[in-house]
Amino acid sequence: MGDAAWPSEWLRGVLGPAVLSILSEREAYGYLIAQRLEQGGLGHVKGGTLYPLLARYESAGLLESSWQEGDGGPGRKFFTITEAGAAELSGLRERWAAFSHRAGALINPEEAMR
Repeated sequence: MGDAAWPSEWLRGVLGPAVLSILSEREAYGYLIAQRLEQGGLGHVKGGTLYPLLARYESAGLLESSWQEGDGGPGRKFFTITEAGAAELSGLRERWAAFSHRAGALINPEEAMR
C-alpha cells in the first residue's frame, strides 16, 4: 500500500504510540524518528506534525531532550523516553491490543471468525 493510502485520522491515532515505541528502542532526533516511521510503513510524516507531538510529550514528562553536536554539521535535538514515557507506552500497548482486536472484529467480522 502506498503512503497516501492511510487515512490521516488513522495516522493521528497511532503516531504518538509509534513515536514512544521508536524512542523506547533508542534515543533519536526528529529526522531519524520520521525515517523510522516511514520505514515502518506509516508513510512520510512531516515535521509540522512530528515536532509539536515531541514538544507535547516533552512538556508532559514522557520525553527528555538534549542538544548534541553534529558530525560536521549543526547540532541536533535528541529525544529520550523517560520512565513515565515507558509506563505510558506499556499502557498504550495493552490498550492498543484490545482496541485493534475489537475494531478488527467489527470491521472484518469474517476475519475474526477464522
